[in-house]
Amino acid sequence: MKPGPLNAITDVHGVTVGHHQRTGDGWATGTTVVLTPPETVGAVDSRGGAPGTRETDTVLPENLVQFVDAICLSGGSAYGLAAADGVMQWLAEHNRGLQVGAEPHHVVPIVPSAVLFDLPVNSWGNRPDASFGYAACEAAVSGRVDQGCAGAGTGARIGSLKGGVGTASTIVDGFTVGALVVVNAVGEAVNAGTGIPFAADFELADEFAAKWPNRAGQLPDIPRRRLNTTIGVIAVDARLGKAEARRLAVAAHDGLARAVRPAHSMFDGDTVFALATGVKDLVTGDGPPGVPLRALALDRLCTAAAETFSRAMVHGLLHAEAHGDLLAYRDIWPEAIMRP
Repeated sequence: MKPGPLNAITDVHGVTVGHHQRTGDGWATGTTVVLTPPETVGAVDSRGGAPGTRETDTVLPENLVQFVDAICLSGGSAYGLAAADGVMQWLAEHNRGLQVGAEPHHVVPIVPSAVLFDLPVNSWGNRPDASFGYAACEAAVSGRVDQGCAGAGTGARIGSLKGGVGTASTIVDGFTVGALVVVNAVGEAVNAGTGIPFAADFELADEFAAKWPNRAGQLPDIPRRRLNTTIGVIAVDARLGKAEARRLAVAAHDGLARAVRPAHSMFDGDTVFALATGVKDLVTGDGPPGVPLRALALDRLCTAAAETFSRAMVHGLLHAEAHGDLLAYRDIWPEAIMRP
């Protein structure tokens, strides 16, 4: 396995990412949108005890709709689900969605969404609305993705440290697997006794560019936030069914659990969406007795999904910057952040 050219979810052909955020004057929140190419299969898996979601039933394997047009990730807790309205508006203006009538604009965009809890870092009433989702779509790019305190990661927190958005990709067996994660967990992502992130071992090709400190650090002595959520997207350019795509989301949660301790608490709303863009077919036929080759190929993608998700979480941690009294990893272990 190796990272893709950008080491980002945008290495999956056709996938674009846009951020919109607002900071200062009582604001520290934002929205991130992942736009998909046509006929992208979607799936979801939620593991936390306090999810905030929209349109997740739509992408369950047993239900009618097969394809999704975008994934919306946002701050603002349940209020932030309103950002998806702006994503739907933007998609409708571009005639993207489930065709329900004879005219090209007779569409209903399918936008599964999830939110995280960042209300305490904003003045009450400051949270994403439809304008955030629309602006994030307008800002979507197919190139490098801003990480850290951008989009939905603007007000994120991971345990005792500032969180953020991170991304990574992996090339495996000719397929590209990409992850985008907003790191906002109740649990910790770093061994406080060594300063080494729990998922550091999954690094590929020196991507973290870090010299791990191997020393104890003094984490900020501020009240722990007990309402959190890590939300994200795992994407692949394989042609998968909804049930197969859901296996990627399930595997990505394993990556989350390797990067955060504890994970999937009653106070997290951990939710992962999976996207399969359908560019390439998996192999078919018979392998070892009782083991179809397609299942083996899917298992390889699931392994890559878990590790890519973990790596994206480390990137979110390393790119985050302090907000007020909430310090970032780079403030406590500055020697680990290797700058040009």
